[in-house]
Amino acid sequence: MDPVTITAALAGLIAIGTALGLLHRRLTGRVARSADRGGGTIDPGAIDPGALLPGAVLGEQATVVQFSSEVCTRCPAVRRMLGELVRQRPGVAYLDVDLTHRADLAVRLRVRQTPTLFLLDSAGTLRSRIGGAPTRAALTTELDRLLETR
Repeated sequence: MDPVTITAALAGLIAIGTALGLLHRRLTGRVARSADRGGGTIDPGAIDPGALLPGAVLGEQATVVQFSSEVCTRCPAVRRMLGELVRQRPGVAYLDVDLTHRADLAVRLRVRQTPTLFLLDSAGTLRSRIGGAPTRAALTTELDRLLETR
């Protein structure tokens, strides 16, 4: 094989890999609000926290649901960050749902990666969804926005 062809092929593969990596980085942790999605719920009606975790209840003002899995390397850091942010906001509940053995739930709620976060209002209506590990600033902004709209 010609060295020029090999070099061009390698350069092309590197360019494609870089472009895909940058696209993935841009889309990970992005916030999608319910208004952006054409509605506030995934299924008709509100999300029942008891169906996610037995005995779970909605927060008085809001609920943050983190979907994680056993193999998720970013989930523990997101869990710690969420714990801090929720403790600073009375009336906000936090639920951590392990999807490792709950494929049915992942399919029904369209969770394609972990962590995925749902921000629910006091009625259980989905207001924001974050796929991937969010930044502290993005999560703080979304929580504060949700609490202000009450």
